[in-house]
Amino acid sequence: MAEPLPPAPTAPLTRGRRTAVWALITIASVLGLLVILATWVNRQMFDNGTWNKASAQLIQDPSVQTALSTYLVTSLYDNVDVPAALAQRLPPGLKPLAVPAAAALRQPATDGVKLLLTRPRVQKLWIETNALTHQRLIAVLENKTRDGIDTGNGKVTIDLGALLASIGPQLGLPAAAVAKIPPNTGVITVMRSDQLGIVQKAVKAVKAVSVWVFVLVLILFAAALYLAVGERRRTLRNIGWAFILLGLLVLVVRRFGGNYAVDSLTTTQYRHPAHQVWEIYTSELRDLGWATILYGAFGVLGAVLAGPTHIATQARRHIAPVLNDNQGIAWAAVAFAYLLLILWGGTHALRTPLGILVLGALLAVGVVALRRQTLVEFPSTVAIEPVPPPPPPVGVASS
Repeated sequence: MAEPLPPAPTAPLTRGRRTAVWALITIASVLGLLVILATWVNRQMFDNGTWNKASAQLIQDPSVQTALSTYLVTSLYDNVDVPAALAQRLPPGLKPLAVPAAAALRQPATDGVKLLLTRPRVQKLWIETNALTHQRLIAVLENKTRDGIDTGNGKVTIDLGALLASIGPQLGLPAAAVAKIPPNTGVITVMRSDQLGIVQKAVKAVKAVSVWVFVLVLILFAAALYLAVGERRRTLRNIGWAFILLGLLVLVVRRFGGNYAVDSLTTTQYRHPAHQVWEIYTSELRDLGWATILYGAFGVLGAVLAGPTHIATQARRHIAPVLNDNQGIAWAAVAFAYLLLILWGGTHALRTPLGILVLGALLAVGVVALRRQTLVEFPSTVAIEPVPPPPPPVGVASS
């Protein structure tokens, strides 16, 4: 096989053009951070499957079960005369013991409610309650009225009244006492009507950023590559590193920013379950961060593979015969590897039709660019067989 041909000389980038390329990469990276945050909010807030999955994870978390059981028992004691309810079930001579008995039963009651929260029937009730809250929330945020969904004049709440009513009989309270629980007991306000206008505008901004600003980011990166004539491989490598740093920044913000926010806004009693809630509801943000790092790593590896290092040159030398002269085999191998990535589905883009098409198109562009390079570097990849001399004419003796 022939030695690789030296690359054609190219004029170096002017100082102004190089500055423009770096400016485009920097602006695209800053906007990319906004896109990642907006995409996380969009998926977590507006996707029913993601919301219900998070609700299921919440109710299955032991620390959340502990905090929720404490809240429910406290609400029950605050709204029901538990000593009077217990006195109704005690003999006349033991009625004076109702007050200390009620106090003594508080912690066992909390433990009992926590045990109830581990049961599938109670967990299903929790998930259904949160699903209804999500429907109300979306109806309010999108300024829509859905059939059977009461938005409460812009006030969205999580109503744990059904859970509260179901644990009363489990604690031995009479049905008459449980029936006297005020209707608003166990109701957690998610959003008030006076917050409606601001939140609706924020929702519109989130949707716009997650779509149109994402398109703008892609255009800015493409413009940087277009301007970097003669240094496009290095520019692709720099864009890959920008993706990696952006993903790392998202993971750092999620970890330390979440810790700071939770520690500042919660008391010591609820700090651990609040951290668990943050972990669950920011799992999509974590996945976005790792996906961004993965895409950046592929960009860097592609740039390195096309680079002048000895290892990269030897790698291109080995794949050149197949890539240059057996395109069918090369494309079949690439398609098979990409199919394995789709089956793995490690990122959100690999689980959506549009994401699969976009990533597939980028992969195809990379393969075409690599083939053009190997055709220039290793043009003689097929050995030329010597042509045998023609046979002598019939009747003519060969000397």
